[in-house]
Amino acid sequence: MTMLKILGRKTSSNVQKVLWCCSELDIPFEREDVGGPFGKNNTPEYLARNPNGLVPTIDDDGFILWESNAIVRYLCAKHGAGKLWQSDLARRADADRWMDWQQTTLAPPMGVLFRGLLRQPPEVIDAEQMNGAMQKATAAMRILDAQLALHSFVAGDTLTMADIALGNAAHRWFSLPRERPELPNVAKWYARLNDRPAYRQHIATV
Repeated sequence: MTMLKILGRKTSSNVQKVLWCCSELDIPFEREDVGGPFGKNNTPEYLARNPNGLVPTIDDDGFILWESNAIVRYLCAKHGAGKLWQSDLARRADADRWMDWQQTTLAPPMGVLFRGLLRQPPEVIDAEQMNGAMQKATAAMRILDAQLALHSFVAGDTLTMADIALGNAAHRWFSLPRERPELPNVAKWYARLNDRPAYRQHIATV
């Protein structure tokens, strides 16, 4: 049996989703450093697999897939049916919704904040853009906090692929060197994630 291959550096938030997912589902994998200081993501060989030149990309016995949330959905459907991939259609659609929300609503402002505050060395981003990103990220995190008032996890009372998509954002949110509003439900959720060895290994301690 050919082992799943993950192309991408472990410090990438999108790669971390896939690594965490694999560990939760006990999927054996090999990982190759690609992107960031390792380069290789703009080579003809890599671009033939992923024309965006981004990470991660997976090779699952010849099936090539890129886009982190699509990869998480694929792996959960293949290996996590009834667990991270919920059997009930409505509950699965709910998890899908939050995965899309992560990419469209939360990721853009959090990306600005990460680049300007947490990346080493930080990028130079003007104050107006940083303040705008903080306002948008805060508004999004308040939405997430309200959702987590209803459940222990994002899409119910058990971990699902929605948490996999959003978990890195929680870690970065609580790492921001800026004053943040109290979000008690997000904080409790983040503590629950940190109770999971796979989350600590691939996100909280990286």
